Amino acid sequence: MSRLRVRPAPPDAAGVVLDVTPQSAGWSHVGFRVLKLSAGATYAACEPARETCVVVLAGTADITAGGETFAAVGGRLRVFDDTPPGAVYVPPQTEFRIEASGDAEIALCTAPGASGFSPRLIPGEAMTREVRGAGANTRHVRNILPQDAPAHSLLVVEVLTPGGHWSSYPPHKHDTAGEGETALEETYYHRLDPPQGFAFQRVYTDDRSLDETVSVEDGDVVMVPRGYHPVGAPFGYDLYYLNVMAGPKREWRFRNDPAHDWIVKPKPAGG
Repeated sequence: MSRLRVRPAPPDAAGVVLDVTPQSAGWSHVGFRVLKLSAGATYAACEPARETCVVVLAGTADITAGGETFAAVGGRLRVFDDTPPGAVYVPPQTEFRIEASGDAEIALCTAPGASGFSPRLIPGEAMTREVRGAGANTRHVRNILPQDAPAHSLLVVEVLTPGGHWSSYPPHKHDTAGEGETALEETYYHRLDPPQGFAFQRVYTDDRSLDETVSVEDGDVVMVPRGYHPVGAPFGYDLYYLNVMAGPKREWRFRNDPAHDWIVKPKPAGG
C-alpha cells in the first residue's frame, strides 16, 4: 500500500468516511475530510485556527455558520453532473453545522486561517470554468475557491478528466518558494465513473527521492507533499477529483517537468 494513498472507510458515528489531517499527512497546511450523511443527519464543528471550505459534492444540505443559515446548498446528484457543487466558506473560530436534506457527500477542506473574513455562500455562478490541455490532455476545471476569492490560505478546485485522457499533465510541481513556483501541499480526492474503475497517479521529485505510482480507486485520496503529480484515466472510466491546496503563500504558481515541457511548447516554424 502506498504511503500517499488514503482509502475511505464506512461512515463513523459522525458520518466521516475519510480524514486527512496535517498530523496524519506529516505536513503543515492541508486538511481534508469527507462526510456521507443521510437525510436529516447533522455534523457540527468549529476550527479554532483553521478556515474551512464546505463543499457539497453531491446532494443538498442546510449549512449554518456564525449564526447565518445558507439553505439548500448544493443540489447536483453526483460529482459527474455538469453543474457546480454547493460551497460555503467558514473562517476560523466560527461554529458551523451541516444538516443533510437527503443522502449527501460533503468535503471539508481546511487550512490555517486568519481573522478578517466572514462566513459566505460561494454561488455556482462565481465558480469559473475552463478547459485545459488539448487532445488526450483535455480536462475540464471548475474553480471553487481560487486565489482571487477571499480566503487566507485555502485553494479549492475540481477537475473532470474524460476516460483515456491525462490530467495534471505535463507533470508539474509547486513545492519550492521562488523560481516561478509557490510551495503548496495538495490532496486529490478521486471518484470514478463507473465506480469499479481505477486510475493512476505518479508522484515524483527531480532526484527521485520520492517516486511512487499509485493505483487509485473510487473514493481514494492521494497526498502530494512535493514533486510532480500527473494523473491518467483509462479508457471507459471518467475521473473526477477535488483538489485542496495550501501553503505559506496563497498563490498557485507551478513548474512543468523540464523533460516533458516540450509537449505544450509551440513547434518551431517549418519543423
